[in-house]
Amino acid sequence: MKYNFKNLLVLSALIVLVASCSKKIDEAYKNPNYDVKVAPETLMPQIVASMAGNYGGHGPMHDIRYIGAYVQNFAFSGTQSNFDRMGHTNADVAQSFWRSHYYDIGQNNVKLIDWALENKQWELAGVGKAIFAWSWLTLTDYHGEVILKDAFNTDLITFKYDTQEEVYMHARKLSFEALDLLNKTGENGSQAALATGDAFLYGGNVSKWKKFVYGVLARTHHHLTNKSIYKADSVLYYTNLAMKETSDDALVKFAATSVSATNNFFGPFRNNLAGAAVTNPTAIRQSAFIADLMSGLNPAFSGVADPRAIYLLRKNAAGTFKGVDIVKGQTVMTANDRPESFWGVAQTTSVNNTAPATDANCRFIFRNAAPFPVMTASEMSFLRAEAAFRKGDKSAALAAYKDGIAKHFDLLMTYYNTNVPTADLLTTASKNAFLADTRVVPANAADLTLTQIMLQKYIALWGHGTFETWVDMRRYHYVDNDPATGKQVYRDFTPPSSSDLYQDNNGKLVYRMRPRFNSEYVWNINEVTRIGGTAVDYHTKELWFSQK
Repeated sequence: MKYNFKNLLVLSALIVLVASCSKKIDEAYKNPNYDVKVAPETLMPQIVASMAGNYGGHGPMHDIRYIGAYVQNFAFSGTQSNFDRMGHTNADVAQSFWRSHYYDIGQNNVKLIDWALENKQWELAGVGKAIFAWSWLTLTDYHGEVILKDAFNTDLITFKYDTQEEVYMHARKLSFEALDLLNKTGENGSQAALATGDAFLYGGNVSKWKKFVYGVLARTHHHLTNKSIYKADSVLYYTNLAMKETSDDALVKFAATSVSATNNFFGPFRNNLAGAAVTNPTAIRQSAFIADLMSGLNPAFSGVADPRAIYLLRKNAAGTFKGVDIVKGQTVMTANDRPESFWGVAQTTSVNNTAPATDANCRFIFRNAAPFPVMTASEMSFLRAEAAFRKGDKSAALAAYKDGIAKHFDLLMTYYNTNVPTADLLTTASKNAFLADTRVVPANAADLTLTQIMLQKYIALWGHGTFETWVDMRRYHYVDNDPATGKQVYRDFTPPSSSDLYQDNNGKLVYRMRPRFNSEYVWNINEVTRIGGTAVDYHTKELWFSQK
């Protein structure tokens, strides 16, 4: 081959000229699609918001409205909702956390970590890794196989899926990396930067972020109760390092200004609880399962009127706690039995989904300014209780079980007293009286059951810890029996009948959410096909964490 050096010299000159012009053009006109470096802490408020429900309606709270029907935290006011029936929709409904992880947290968090490391702001980088550890675990528990190794690779247009086991290991790896960074003292105003960026969660408290990481590690071990690799001691070890007091709870806070994005996703200002099911535009109501559980109608706590019910649930015109049965809707109930909406709107004359002008009659996580719990000391206590129970240490299990209930009382008393009738406010005396009721807390450790542990945990996570409750129910395959009692662990939990199950379920219960429709079924269909995601009943395929 002959080379024309004259032409090569001309070409080289042109390249230099073009490069020079390009540099001048780039300097004069910044590319809006090119990375712009900012102070990493400025990225954090939006990332934290995505751990709850952010400005675009993305995050766990968006999807809780739907999977809340799977675990019967909620039921829809209309009939035959796809989610009451353990089904899905062929749209992005209930797939919001996919977007939240890969987009809202995603590259924002990648940049936060990279830039914080460049600045030697170790604590800030550690928090970024802590959030990713939590997010990866939450994502894979929700969807199963997800995109891990190819994630955030901007050179790709299609992305391969990885196994859930790999994602679990990655979440643990990130957790240990986060702890290493959080144990270092940063430079360049690292602590001040963290406090600024973390204004809406822990306020820059590194000690609390470490406890959060230990909580993530505890979850990664405890979700595997059905596997031979499950180690109760690992759960006990990490929960003892995780949050122990209500002051350690991870709560996303809201400023509740006139700007929509600053308000709680479940509050009336944002109006996200009226007409939430796309295929059946009906509103969310408390389920019959939770209402019966807290009013003494469930045989697990027969005759016990739970004083926390007024905080979480709404009464009806008859002054009692009733809930809507899945699939049936509220119109089959007598008018006086229909529970108010979560915003306190009566339902006696019709299905009234109107959002009130203010949240003056709203409680718990349904107020505009209400903080949203991401992980709590109460949850950690219930993890300890179940782990100790499985280990055979009933005394430790009972102590942790009692502490889990007590910490839930503390959570409500500390953050959610607003708009509760004065006569119904929880007190130390009412908490102690409840804990002394042997129908709830047995006097003898030998009498403690898995049913008690799991149902009190269900109450403590109700409405906010729905992702974790779904993990729990799938671990017990919804209807597994307690070997010690021969009775269903989740007493009186009744999945949809075979005739009410979603038509594509083929008679099976739901175990996973499909990948996000718009990105995966439209743009990444070959990979979705490879993992079996085009099967009509893919959402019923059991996940790795709950399998033996």
